[in-house]
Amino acid sequence: MSSNAQRSSPSTQQRDPYTAKVEPVMTRLDKFWQRVTEGMKLNELWNQFRTDARSSYQLYSREVDPTREPGIGRAKHFFNLAVQFFWAIILKLTPARRVLLLIALVFMFSPAGEATWQSSEGGVKILTFDGHFWGALLMLLLLVLEVGDRVVMKRDLQIAKEIQAWLLPPNPPQVPGLEIAFATRPANTVAGDYYDVFARPSTGSSGGTFLIAIADVAGKSVPAAMLMATFQASLKTLSATSGSLIELVARMNTYATSNSQNGRRFTTTFLAEYDPASRNLTYVNAGHNAPILRRQTGAIERLETGGIPLGIQENVAYESGILTMQSGDWLVIFTDGVVEAENARAEEYGEARLLTMLHANTAVSPSVLLNAVMSDLDRFVGTAPQHDDVTLMLLKAS
Repeated sequence: MSSNAQRSSPSTQQRDPYTAKVEPVMTRLDKFWQRVTEGMKLNELWNQFRTDARSSYQLYSREVDPTREPGIGRAKHFFNLAVQFFWAIILKLTPARRVLLLIALVFMFSPAGEATWQSSEGGVKILTFDGHFWGALLMLLLLVLEVGDRVVMKRDLQIAKEIQAWLLPPNPPQVPGLEIAFATRPANTVAGDYYDVFARPSTGSSGGTFLIAIADVAGKSVPAAMLMATFQASLKTLSATSGSLIELVARMNTYATSNSQNGRRFTTTFLAEYDPASRNLTYVNAGHNAPILRRQTGAIERLETGGIPLGIQENVAYESGILTMQSGDWLVIFTDGVVEAENARAEEYGEARLLTMLHANTAVSPSVLLNAVMSDLDRFVGTAPQHDDVTLMLLKAS
């Protein structure tokens, strides 16, 4: 190839000066945008913003009474709602930050002003005060303080989440005659749902038994998570002692009552003890959503025998039920966050839809059905916020 052809090759031509200047700027802007958005697309950012805005509105609107009193005009009613909403926001701040916010608002809504005076040299001095600037600066300071608190709280919650994950089993144990799969999805960083399957010391059976537990502490977030941790500790401790399942539940209720704040922090619980030798499942339902037992024939049974939730009343008598797990039987145990999950139209997922998924997937393994149900739940809910912890446990007799 000639030297002239080489000089005219596009790969060796010099770039346009304007392009050479713009490309580095665009690259830096792209890196900045990727860092800010963490790679999220615009529709994902918009959905996240809508979810955050809806959650924040629900937080503040709890303290706003929307009732319109007789004789109150629409304009005055709207003004009263605005005042209530303002106080709902400002009372979430510390007293010092409330004062800072009020000063910032006064500055931001005050007009710019000027002051003039005669100097000693005979000239005129003019001082300009821009309240908008100082108001915005105080708002920025308030934002920095709030973000600092949020970062500290987020770090603490992350630690709590890691501790809670350590309390829950990562994988189901090997139980003779049963295939097991479970999953949980907290509504917040930490959850009040608990689930576990673990071996219990022999109480008469030659090979020992397995305890199956699922519980839902009343409330959400940190308070419920702390009570969940105490529930887990007490269950592991008390289950190591000898006694029937009813005796174990009675001891759990005694412990829960002493820590329930006069019944305000109760726990719905389903406890079952499975004996691989006899394939018998003994259970106590303490106020929990009744698990669904689907027989290999397609017949549906509900496991309701038991009593009231733990922690409401001391010295309560509980009853136990017993059944035999036959090959092909399914047992579906769940918390109310599954069936009460709502979509954007405030429609609940419901047990009927859960049963439909179960009937259509009886030939698959519990892990496959678990993924199918969670995916179906996601499709149903869409972008609607999650109001409650979701926990689902599936057992299939082999």
